[in-house]
Amino acid sequence: MIIWLQFIACTAVILFAGVKLSKYGDIIAEKTGLGRTWIGVVLMASVTSLPELITGVSSVRLFDLPNIAVGDVLGSCMFNILIIALLDFRRGDTPISSQAHQGQTLTAAYGILLLGSVSIALVAGAKIPVFGWIGLYSVFFLLIYLGAMRMVFLYEKRRLLETPQAIEEEIQYAHISRQRAYLMYALNAALVIGAATWLPHLGDAIAEMTGLGGTFVGSVFIAVSTSLPEVVVSFAAMRMGAVDLALGNLFGSNLFNIGILAIDDIFYTKGPLLSHVTGGHAITASAAIVMTAIAVVGLTYRASRKYYFIAWDSVGILAVYGIATYMLYTLR
Repeated sequence: MIIWLQFIACTAVILFAGVKLSKYGDIIAEKTGLGRTWIGVVLMASVTSLPELITGVSSVRLFDLPNIAVGDVLGSCMFNILIIALLDFRRGDTPISSQAHQGQTLTAAYGILLLGSVSIALVAGAKIPVFGWIGLYSVFFLLIYLGAMRMVFLYEKRRLLETPQAIEEEIQYAHISRQRAYLMYALNAALVIGAATWLPHLGDAIAEMTGLGGTFVGSVFIAVSTSLPEVVVSFAAMRMGAVDLALGNLFGSNLFNIGILAIDDIFYTKGPLLSHVTGGHAITASAAIVMTAIAVVGLTYRASRKYYFIAWDSVGILAVYGIATYMLYTLR
């Protein structure tokens, strides 16, 4: 019972501080003059993925729990796409995929590329060359992530230039000083770091207590907990009518998550990280690929209306998530 109370408390702290981090990250973007159109999306994605980063590093460095680290990252990728289906419930008769600009498929496609690379690395295991103790795939992950950020930036810049109704962004935080924004960002980051550092220990205790195994607990319980900031930020963006911000945050978070795997690999000095985890993680990575592909089909086809209360692509995403979770449960 104490373990579950601690898990709930850590989740609550991540939820509260993650929302504040997003707010003050947006303020910093405004104060520095970098703009919200691109920096806001990238900053939101990296900020809301901070729990996965801290959880992963502490899992491999402090607690020697590689399955928790990898399960958290890949489970979060799967859960982030699930959030799109959940958002679709709140968009009336029009599918969410038809309200976002098709440039979202660029980020989603990079997500499929990176997740596919993870699947190959998981299957190949020790056959992949290493650089010191780091798998060569980690270098590839980081290079692809940086390349994706540059290409998305150039695409957004070109798209805005081609849009005649481009509007200058309104100053929203004139009453908040830059110093206060930096201070509050640092304080909330410390809260997230503290809570996320303790999550792997709790996840290992829950896995041992329930007999569910580290792969299942990391891919489901820990992944959902560390993805709560994405949930809150995405639903807040939808309430403001910012569909592209919501989807950009989710697809961008998945790119950042694969970058986290590379960072975890650097801190895991026993050898290449993906060679020291169970093969069940390939199910999570593959499911995330299929779910992202369904989202891409929805964004490209752009259905004009829903049947009943949810779009067909959201039904597919929900189905794949449910099947993958069941398969992970059977492998516990």
